[in-house]
Amino acid sequence: MNARLVWDRDGADWPNREASQFIKAAGLKWHVQTTGCGPVALLLHGTGASSHSWRRLTSFLNHHFTVVAPDLPGHGFTSMPQANGLSLSGIAHEVSELMHVLGLEPDLVIGHSAGAAIAMRATIDRLLTPSTIVSINGALLPFGTPIGQFFSPLAKLLVSTPIVAQIMAWRGQNRVTVQRVIFGTGSRIEPQDLDYYSRLFGNPGHVAGALGMMANWDLSTFAADLTKLTTHTVLIAAENDRAISPADAVKVAQLLQQARLIRLSGAGHLAHEEQPGPIAKIIIEAASDIFASSSEVRSKI
Repeated sequence: MNARLVWDRDGADWPNREASQFIKAAGLKWHVQTTGCGPVALLLHGTGASSHSWRRLTSFLNHHFTVVAPDLPGHGFTSMPQANGLSLSGIAHEVSELMHVLGLEPDLVIGHSAGAAIAMRATIDRLLTPSTIVSINGALLPFGTPIGQFFSPLAKLLVSTPIVAQIMAWRGQNRVTVQRVIFGTGSRIEPQDLDYYSRLFGNPGHVAGALGMMANWDLSTFAADLTKLTTHTVLIAAENDRAISPADAVKVAQLLQQARLIRLSGAGHLAHEEQPGPIAKIIIEAASDIFASSSEVRSKI
């Protein structure tokens, strides 16, 4: 069994620790951070990350929203789900159960990479009913290269051998290796942020969660389902992203009924960590209808 992160030890200096709580939902023990007030904004991180990746963006958003940022199943300080719990539909259901237990309905869902796919899957399936979705470098289409097509079966093989997660975590303890992985996505982040990723990548439980998510990720039919999404969607595509081609956002925009594509220069795959201010501005502008509705409600009370 792969040991997981321990909050009292590994989370002693975790970003926004004062906003953290642990919630039981969907058979899991979740680590969730909640800050701010106003319309509810749910933040869903990507594969291999955690709620820490939102730490700079949250400081801009919590003046306007009630920000909810969980560690996804098997990631960070959230426990590992059973069987199909790391699939796209599985995580979508688990996230919706978490929000139900919290008693919060998100007006806005912001997803980075795989988190964007979760946001859209949950919305298409009517598990969540946000007014707006913001995708940051969304992983929404199948990998088009032969290497990409081979990757999911490879991940399935790796995750079936428990010692693999331990070996990869041992490699993840090397900060230079972690930096090489991050820089390979086209992003340049602060040394302290690299430290958090090193802590995550150096933990066998977190690595097993990331591998399990990749092994269960199937976007082969998702593109067809995207045509069913009627929610207003903003697609942010960072021009330096080496993990998800910005061209994918163009293709997705053509599939969606209500989509706005925004190209972001000077950032890579972790654009929300590199440029939290500009990203926050886009999000706040995208949520203008939500603020208008909230004001109308308040004026009638």
